[in-house]
Amino acid sequence: MQIGIVCYPTFGGSGVVATELGNYLAKQGHKVHFITYSQPVRLNILESNIYYHEVNVHDYPLFEYQPYELALSSKMVDTVIYEKLDLLHVHYAIPHAYAAYMAKQILRDRGVNIPVITTLHGTDITLVGKNPTYKPAVTFSINHSDKVTSVSESLKRDTLRFFDVKKHIEVIPNFIDPELYAEKKLPCAKLALCPEGQKLITHISNFRPVKRIPDVIEAFRLIHEKVPSKLVMIGDGPEKDQAEVQAREAGLLRDVIFLGKTNELIRVLCGSDLFLLPSATESFGLAALEAMAAGVPVISSNAGGLEEVNIDGVTGYTANVGDVATMASRAIALLQDDALLEQFSKQARKQSLQFSIANIGPRYVALYEEALQEVKNMV
Repeated sequence: MQIGIVCYPTFGGSGVVATELGNYLAKQGHKVHFITYSQPVRLNILESNIYYHEVNVHDYPLFEYQPYELALSSKMVDTVIYEKLDLLHVHYAIPHAYAAYMAKQILRDRGVNIPVITTLHGTDITLVGKNPTYKPAVTFSINHSDKVTSVSESLKRDTLRFFDVKKHIEVIPNFIDPELYAEKKLPCAKLALCPEGQKLITHISNFRPVKRIPDVIEAFRLIHEKVPSKLVMIGDGPEKDQAEVQAREAGLLRDVIFLGKTNELIRVLCGSDLFLLPSATESFGLAALEAMAAGVPVISSNAGGLEEVNIDGVTGYTANVGDVATMASRAIALLQDDALLEQFSKQARKQSLQFSIANIGPRYVALYEEALQEVKNMV
C-alpha cells in the first residue's frame, strides 16, 4: 500500500506513535509518506519505503495567524495525486482530520476517492475538542472520517460523552517495540546518575499543567526522606522552570536532574527503579508503557487510560489524582523491598508485551484494507 500519515512531528505521544507505526509499516513493505511541517523526531528518514513531504506555510502579512490547515490540505492533495497514495491516516482530529476532509473533497472533484482514517489521541478530545469554538469542527471531522480509532477505552468513552459521534470508534491501543528494551541491552545510565547506589526515579512528559509536575517534585521529596534516591526529569515545557524552583526550595536540586529533550531516554529508563506519572488526565499513558517495557514499575494516578496500562498492585500502583501522600508511600514501600521491586519489574515487562507493535501493527493494516475495500465497493 501507499500510505500517507499526517501527524505532529514533536516528542508528544501522538507524534511518536504515528512515527513508529510508519516505521513498522515500511518494514512490512508498504510505502509510507509523512506529511507534516517538519521531520518527525523519531522518523528513520534514511530507511527504505519512508518518504517525507514538508508542509510549507508562507508568511502573508494579510494574516495575523497563518492558515496551516489550507497549506496542509493542499499538500495532502498534491501528495495523493503525485505519489498515488491509497489512503490517508491522520493523527489528531484538529487540525488534521479537518484538513483531510477538505483534501478529500478536492480529490473527489478530480475523480479520486481516498479513505481517511482518523486516530484520536486525547488532547484533541479532552482539551481542544471541549472548547466550544472547536467542538463543531471536531464532531464534523470525526463523523466524516471513513474509519475512526481511539488509543484507549477511556478515550472512546470520553469522545462519545463529549460529542455527538455517529461513527463507530475502534479501540487500537498505543504500542512499543519491546526489542528496544530487551534485557536492558543498551549501556544504562544508572551508574553515571546514581554513583553512590541511590535508587533512580524517572518522570517523562511535556511539562504541561495536566502532568501535575508539582506533584512529581513533592512525591519525590517524600520518597527522598526515606530512600536515598535521584529523580530524573525528561522533557520540556511551560512548567519546567517552576519545577526547578520547587526542587531548589525543597533543597533537592542536587538530586533532581533535568535532562530536557534527550535522545538517551531508553538508556535512562533501562537504569531506572521507578517511574512517576501523577497526571490529571492521560488518554493512554505511553510514557508509562515505555517505562514498563524497560521493566520499570509505575506509580501513577488512576486517570483516563492509565488503569488500562498500569495494573494496580501488579505493574506498580495507582492512586487518585492529587493523592501525593499515597503515591509516595507506595513508592517507598516498593523501593525498600528489593524482592517485591524485582517481582513488579518482571510483571511490568510482561504486561508491556501485550502492547507490542507486532500485536498492534497488523490491526492497523487490517483496518486499512477494510477501508480500501469499502471504497472499492462504492465505485
